[in-house]
Amino acid sequence: MGFFDKMFKSDNDDNKPEKVSVPWIQLTQVETLEEIAEDSSNQPIAILKHSTSCGISRMVLRQFEQNYNLDPDSVKLYFLDLLSYRDISNKIASRFNVPHESPQLIVIKDGKAVYDASHSEIDVNKLKTI
Repeated sequence: MGFFDKMFKSDNDDNKPEKVSVPWIQLTQVETLEEIAEDSSNQPIAILKHSTSCGISRMVLRQFEQNYNLDPDSVKLYFLDLLSYRDISNKIASRFNVPHESPQLIVIKDGKAVYDASHSEIDVNKLKTI
């Protein structure tokens, strides 16, 4: 630690929790939805649909990532850039029988959507109970 680091270091710096990175898997192929359905019999799979042009979506994503504290083996997390892959979003709605919303968190288990939430209802801690 340098001189200036020591000089400006706050006592609270040691107490800050380490930021955990969310292990997102980018969802870019519509064929991946069948893999998700199959894999969901082994572990729950969550898909977060995010609109890169929406301020609310950006806020929800930031809050999700800040509160992320899951065991990496508890749920597999996919991230869908809704604007770039609208066809995949449409297929998600029809394949898993959920309405299209954005932002949206959908949890797939045994090939079926068992949970979906949008906007302020999206809460990373809900994934612990599924």
